[in-house]
Amino acid sequence: METTNETGVKEFILLGFGGGQQKRFLLLIFLTVLYIFTLAENIAVITLVNLDNHLAQLPMYILLSNFSWLEICYATATVPRMLFDLTASHRTISFHACFLQFYIFFSLGSTECCFLSAMAFDRYLAICQPLRYPQMMSRDSCCVLVAVCWALGFVYNVVPVTLFSKLSFCGPNIIDNLLCDPEPILSLACPPLGNTPLIAQIIRDVGVLFNVLFVVLSYSVVIINLMKTSSQSSWVKAFSTISFHLVVVTLFYSSVAAMYLIPGGENQSEVNKAVTLLYTAITPFLNPLIYCLRNDQVKEALDRLLKKKGRWLER
Repeated sequence: METTNETGVKEFILLGFGGGQQKRFLLLIFLTVLYIFTLAENIAVITLVNLDNHLAQLPMYILLSNFSWLEICYATATVPRMLFDLTASHRTISFHACFLQFYIFFSLGSTECCFLSAMAFDRYLAICQPLRYPQMMSRDSCCVLVAVCWALGFVYNVVPVTLFSKLSFCGPNIIDNLLCDPEPILSLACPPLGNTPLIAQIIRDVGVLFNVLFVVLSYSVVIINLMKTSSQSSWVKAFSTISFHLVVVTLFYSSVAAMYLIPGGENQSEVNKAVTLLYTAITPFLNPLIYCLRNDQVKEALDRLLKKKGRWLER
């Protein structure tokens, strides 16, 4: 990401969390514990899926294990920097490091949108097209789908990040947020901005709206098909397989909507920080619990793994 010769700013200052030393210390402890549990939970999901022969063959769990890896990357892209800022007296971040964080974080966000759409498509095929499901969602097809999600997420943000990095920044250099977010970065750029804000907004909105519409349409068709099912037990079993998907989708897109669709105001920066904390640190911690806590297949796989370990220890 080359910068123009007119760029005077060499580093930005992330204001991060306000408050006194005691509040910052409590936040430091809270985020540290949350980050450790987030890593442990998602690593546990990945390990369980890969060690259990049954789960490792199911497309839903291939997607889920990759989604857990995505959550690890998502939290790691931001939380360690937040922890550093809570302990540092000078919360500066270099120009290139800021744009690298911007690119990685929003690429991971775009990848998550793709994964949520892929999971919705998987549930649509499993419930509405059960005869075609084994062929369309074979292990090889699922691996291709996973690769496409990762590739699209990281390619999609190349243009806006490149355009942002070529803007001139001549001061001030204070970003009133927890990370390098495009909105406050854009507010610091020196005019003329050209078409960069419009192009960035179109790219962001098209990507989000396409995935939202795809997810809504997929689950609407699934729910309509479930309502036509005469067997109540089949309805309950099928709905239980999509209920946790709906919770995760709602949690993710509601935080995105709160971040970019709520009009600005006097306390907008504080709202942005709270929402940023929600989708960078809290949702990666909650998602493995939502997916696995009431999931019978995960419980059965864990029971098989523990029994296998018990037999191995008895030898």
